[in-house]
Amino acid sequence: MPRFLTMIRINEQDLPADTAFPPEFEQRMGALLEEITKAGVMLDTAGLLPTSEATRLSWSGGKISYTDGPFTETKEVVGGYSLSQCKDKAEAIEWTRRFLEIHPVEWKISAEVREIQEM
Repeated sequence: MPRFLTMIRINEQDLPADTAFPPEFEQRMGALLEEITKAGVMLDTAGLLPTSEATRLSWSGGKISYTDGPFTETKEVVGGYSLSQCKDKAEAIEWTRRFLEIHPVEWKISAEVREIQEM
């Protein structure tokens, strides 16, 4: 079965000041994660620390350069990810849709679902 990487994209400048999630959000998220795990789909998932704690490495002209975050010139960043194994892309998209719909309505997030190229 194919594997999919889903990247959750956020604009760090647009996040609500109070990033504490309401209890009903945590309950709904816990139930969905339990369901997707029992279905044998979820391989791994996690949120990422803010870009203020990141370092970007770039290769150009035969040299590596390093840039410490935050990356204010970048509008959207990856805020989290999931690695899943689904029967097809449609199933991966359906799980991702359900994940996004759990979030508070005032949040603006997007997700990119990409199949992993098997070698």
